[in-house]
Amino acid sequence: MIKTAPETRALMIQGTGSNVGKSMLVAGLCRAAKLRGINVAPFKPQNMSNNAAVTLDGGEIGRAQALQALACGRELSVHMNPVLLKPESDKGSQVVVHGQVRGWLEARNFREDRGALLDVVLDSFRQLADTADLILVEGAGSPAEVNLRRGDIANMGFACAAGVPVILAGDIDRGGVIAQIVGTKEVMTAEDTAQVTGFLINKFRGDVSLFDDGYSAIETHTGWQGYGVLPWFNGAHLLPAEDAVELSDASGGRGFHVVCPMLSRIANFDDLDPLKAEPGVKLTMVPPGKALPGDADLVVLPGTKSTRADLDFLRAQGWDIDLKAHLRRAGRVLGICGGYQMLGHKIEDPDGIEGLAGSTPGLGLLDITTRMQPRKTLTRVQATHVPSGTPFDGYEIHIGDTTGPDCNTPFARIGSAPDGAMSPTGRVMGTYVHGLFASGAFRQAFLAQDGHATAAADYGLTVEQTLDDLAAHMDTYLDVDGLLAAARPVARRV
Repeated sequence: MIKTAPETRALMIQGTGSNVGKSMLVAGLCRAAKLRGINVAPFKPQNMSNNAAVTLDGGEIGRAQALQALACGRELSVHMNPVLLKPESDKGSQVVVHGQVRGWLEARNFREDRGALLDVVLDSFRQLADTADLILVEGAGSPAEVNLRRGDIANMGFACAAGVPVILAGDIDRGGVIAQIVGTKEVMTAEDTAQVTGFLINKFRGDVSLFDDGYSAIETHTGWQGYGVLPWFNGAHLLPAEDAVELSDASGGRGFHVVCPMLSRIANFDDLDPLKAEPGVKLTMVPPGKALPGDADLVVLPGTKSTRADLDFLRAQGWDIDLKAHLRRAGRVLGICGGYQMLGHKIEDPDGIEGLAGSTPGLGLLDITTRMQPRKTLTRVQATHVPSGTPFDGYEIHIGDTTGPDCNTPFARIGSAPDGAMSPTGRVMGTYVHGLFASGAFRQAFLAQDGHATAAADYGLTVEQTLDDLAAHMDTYLDVDGLLAAARPVARRV
């Protein structure tokens, strides 16, 4: 039985479009609520991302919800993101429900079938409500996409079904923010419009008072309450990004040069965030069509949702040639997960798990072979870097088994089990463990192999401090108390 429980309230942040800053806004509100002593939890009904985090019970959720959970001071739960879509091609995605792979759907079929997942979403929302006094919900895309309204579970479809009030966020950095918000209201139905209680403006640059007239115009045209104008948060780059579209070409630093090619289905690229934040390290994300810089010290081949397809993509950019030139200059290469698989002789996929059945030649830089398997490894691990003996924490999220002579020289050990491989020279390395660079001691030991000295800084503390700074930034410019008060009681299980 379900009843209304006044002690459990919820508020949803939706946006006028993708990448307006919804994830960061929810993370900041989560931390602001936590600092007020509120037992708060994050929730996103449906997410689309190849950047995932692993829960303790072996499930996966979107990386943004993992950051929001951290902001709340909570352990990850599959109920924080019950439906996760992981794009494998331009036409379809792997569908993850309650942390486990449910199947694969073409985009057009998902539009028809997603309504069936509303019960799954509502069940997770109510289970989460049993554990929190406040739930802060993140929407996806925009409620202005009225062509997607039927069967919607990500925005107004969820908000109306769960009775959750909505705050609409607009991105002034893109321009046209008045039209963004006013236009969104104009195309929504009366039922959906009634669910919206206010708006806020994100990513303002310059003197906020210059937008006073625009702010008043939005209030007049919509009748909605404004909760403030939030200036650009300069610490945003220190928080993990979930969407590849948010990746910048470079960190702008100098010193030890780490280069990462931006694969078409790049996944879990937040592995590189601790390097980006490291003093004396320059991180360059190389977009398609550009060569890998010749002054690179380390090239990292990142994770990917489609290893074989991205191998073809890598070769189409000429990056395979650049990698060989990099090694001739005595550079080093580290492959993580899918990037590790690419370094071998071939990737066999007899069951067509990643697409058409077959085999794709690898880069031949490690004496290994990978065979794709139906089962998916999802686990948190504690590992030890073999060359330095340094421990580090991380997680595995992959399909495929890798074997070969170079696996006899593992990159790390997880308990007594070997992980990854290294070439006889030690300059080509691969591992299945994500999140390894977050460990300051490991990062220090790994970079020291190239003669680069660094302090064993705790990246986790950097993220925690940035979340505190974000909450303070929002408290300064937004009516945070008003936002939290706008949350309404929701149904919970008893």
